[in-house]
Amino acid sequence: MLERHELETFLTLAEELHFGRTAERLGVTTGRISHVVKKLERRIGAPLFERTSRVVRFTPIGRRLADDLAPLAAQMDEAIRRAVDAGRGVSGRLRVAFLGEWTGPVLLRAVSLFRERHPDCEVEVNEVQLFNSRASLVDGSIDILIASYPFDGMACGPALLSEGRSLAVAADHPLARETSVSLEVLAEHPVIQYPQMTSAEFKRDRTPDHTPSGGPVRKGPAGNTFSEMLSLVAMGRGVLPVGEQSRRYYPRPDIAYVPIHDAPPIERGLVWLETNTTARIREFVRAATDAERRAHRAGG
Repeated sequence: MLERHELETFLTLAEELHFGRTAERLGVTTGRISHVVKKLERRIGAPLFERTSRVVRFTPIGRRLADDLAPLAAQMDEAIRRAVDAGRGVSGRLRVAFLGEWTGPVLLRAVSLFRERHPDCEVEVNEVQLFNSRASLVDGSIDILIASYPFDGMACGPALLSEGRSLAVAADHPLARETSVSLEVLAEHPVIQYPQMTSAEFKRDRTPDHTPSGGPVRKGPAGNTFSEMLSLVAMGRGVLPVGEQSRRYYPRPDIAYVPIHDAPPIERGLVWLETNTTARIREFVRAATDAERRAHRAGG
């Protein structure tokens, strides 16, 4: 059995592949790092690293050991954090938000279970819009948000929702009569754009610059909210790829939703600022995941 300091030394050296940087991170001498590594190698009966005056490289056995130990160490750290959080209790206030009508019920199930588990923590629920969702996380107006992936630059929890994609077109648009369309049609019509401050990776996923075959996609006008974007569609200013649940939550007589048969599903889940990963955040993510698992079991 490895001692904690041995595990930490080995995995840190596995990341750095440099004795000096490893020693600096751990606050010890390079001689101490070398001693621990040699002790491990004697115990295992084989070298874990190839060392020269210029480079440090894994041996095959060392790489396999690092790959096996890294997830175990992460689980140990998480178990300790949970124990500490349980001992301290989860209290204070948690500000959660949702973006889009479909995410509301999921968020409320998560809030209900979280409150049941942590009655001393106040939960405040808000709605955000496309133009202020990222800013609200960055400036601390909200702590955690359920939104569509990808949401680059933020920590992300497990996907809680998944849906197919449709193309929103004006009711009198030629595509409105189709039973389904391909992503390739985006090269034939202007595509309504999301607000400028929306996540860049998100926009590449929803309103790409090129179709899968490489066809260029013309950019149409942008809206500040989803409702504004749909209004631009209804006015004939362009088309807009959306989630298939938009048909249910945003029904409009002037818009048709046509399934896209060759697009990957859209996933939604919780996002938050990495530096704001508190006990409240971790416990809320766990409650949301457990609540959806329960909902699926009840529905299945």
